[in-house]
Amino acid sequence: MTGGLLAALGGLAIAVQARVNGSLAQSLGNGLLAALISFAGGWFVLLVAVLSRQSGRDGLLRLRNALRHRRIRWWECVGGISGAVLVGSQGLAVATIGVAVFTVAVVIGQVVSSMVVDQLGVGPGEAKPFTTTRVAGAVVGVIAVMVAVSDRFTSPGTVWLAVLPLAAGLLMGWQQAVNGLVREAAAHSMTTILVNFTVGTTALTLVNLAARGGVPGGFPSQWWLYLGGLLGIVGVGGAIVSVRFIGVLMVGLCAVCGQLVGAVLLDGVSGRLALPTVIGVVLTLVSVGVAALPSGKMRT
Repeated sequence: MTGGLLAALGGLAIAVQARVNGSLAQSLGNGLLAALISFAGGWFVLLVAVLSRQSGRDGLLRLRNALRHRRIRWWECVGGISGAVLVGSQGLAVATIGVAVFTVAVVIGQVVSSMVVDQLGVGPGEAKPFTTTRVAGAVVGVIAVMVAVSDRFTSPGTVWLAVLPLAAGLLMGWQQAVNGLVREAAAHSMTTILVNFTVGTTALTLVNLAARGGVPGGFPSQWWLYLGGLLGIVGVGGAIVSVRFIGVLMVGLCAVCGQLVGAVLLDGVSGRLALPTVIGVVLTLVSVGVAALPSGKMRT
């Protein structure tokens, strides 16, 4: 129960983060720079939080020792690349294709990859094979998102930009799995999130240097445009803590619930709440319930 709520809270934070980072990218006229600002802000907060506490420093030492003794492999510590792709695609695509299409692409990729990594047993704990209910829940989850955004598909000529969030979604299942492994090695959630943000910030810094987009003449004064990093901490943290209890697929489905609830809240505040969105939220809740039902392995 608690794991599902944490994953849903993380999904809600990701939905709000997409809106915030998309708006920041529009203001700056540079999606990659907006992504770097978002990630770097979260990284700085995490660095101070982890290094200022003995438990955080101990977590870093445990992770270093785990790497040294090969209890965890280096490539299992670079899940932050997925976060960099997600935040980067928010800055590059949301303003053009909208939050609706963006969410569809992320969710489709996330549900598919979550099922695969659960089947392979990449994350902590035992492998969770395909079952009839898990597959049915995943299918209903994808349908729910399609229904929720059915009245908001505009600009069909730019839908190709959905490839970016689709790639981010495909990476998210793997990220949630390996983050669980890092969490076990470090025995400290904040340390795990810091590792993610360090990798993501480094990747986005290199991409910005390669792109040579330059520094804008001015930065927007709206304070809320700089909250993307904090929202990212909530999003990644919710997945890291909950994946140990409910598995990668259930984390993904609960996160979808959170994303859609976030969409409802955002649309409600802006006065654009549509009936299909509400129906989509209800269907998504049903999908989580179906996926959680016990069922035998699927026959192959």
